[in-house]
Amino acid sequence: MISYYRNGNGLSYVKQVKACRYAALTICIAIILSLTSYQAMAQDLEPRSYSNIPIGMNFLVVGYARSQGEVSPSPSAPVEDVNLEIDGAVIGYAHSFALAGQSSKVDMAVSRVCFDGSARLDGETVTADRCGYTDPSIRLTWNFYGAPALKPKDFASWQQGVVVGTSLQITAPIGSYSDDVLLNAGTNRWIFRPGVGMSQKLGRWYYNLIASMRLYADNDEYYNDILLTQEPQYTLQGHLIYTLSPGHWVSLNSNYFFGGETSKNNIESNDRQENSRFGVTYSFPLSRSSSIKLNYSKGVLTRVGNDFDSFGVFWQYGF
Repeated sequence: MISYYRNGNGLSYVKQVKACRYAALTICIAIILSLTSYQAMAQDLEPRSYSNIPIGMNFLVVGYARSQGEVSPSPSAPVEDVNLEIDGAVIGYAHSFALAGQSSKVDMAVSRVCFDGSARLDGETVTADRCGYTDPSIRLTWNFYGAPALKPKDFASWQQGVVVGTSLQITAPIGSYSDDVLLNAGTNRWIFRPGVGMSQKLGRWYYNLIASMRLYADNDEYYNDILLTQEPQYTLQGHLIYTLSPGHWVSLNSNYFFGGETSKNNIESNDRQENSRFGVTYSFPLSRSSSIKLNYSKGVLTRVGNDFDSFGVFWQYGF
């Protein structure tokens, strides 16, 4: 026989645990989705980041993402009139654990992308049709305030207030890359991305505020043996999330990213970015352990390589 008890919110223990598992799945997938990025698709929109999740859980994610339009293969690429279609398949893994008594998580992912499209280089039309593996990324996130490390049973009765956290993502230059072409899945350089963020739950509503910075190492084997350097790029994100039922939610997402000007052989490229994107995310459960997440985003403010639409569908499984 299974016994039940009721808390102040009138939810049974079983229902709370199910809600806990759904919340963990939907929060953690937001982290993993940020790792699927090819360089041109990297301006992520990550709803429910820096929210607390129960510790000792594992997550597997597989998915598909597509971008189409003026997707710049790199802000440094000397091309015009870019029109690309990028299709990507991603696989990711995440694990939650305790760090200094607060909840933490580590996540990693890699994707394989295929490019098809055209652009103008030195006045001539060039085409591209190739596939490759992106640079894999790993990220550690630590919610150092308002997110106690709780196992699923204890997490079920915990009520979130304000949560504040920090993260560090590292991208390793081991993806597919050739200095003979401009369009590559890999970037041939290390990328470090520190970030801070907060979330707060207000009834059925959540909101997230996130700030991060990308720091780029040099690429000394850029196209035609050019030395490529890049200034830091800064990103601000905001998300407004409404919970329909446990594990079933919708989010409005926006960001603004700027900086990232490149230089080739110490000559500035005048390609400083000042772009913004807007998106919608929808997540619904399939079972206690799995769910589906759909997202769509569009460039709304474009200076360099941001006038494209993106769509993704992801299946996530917790164990």
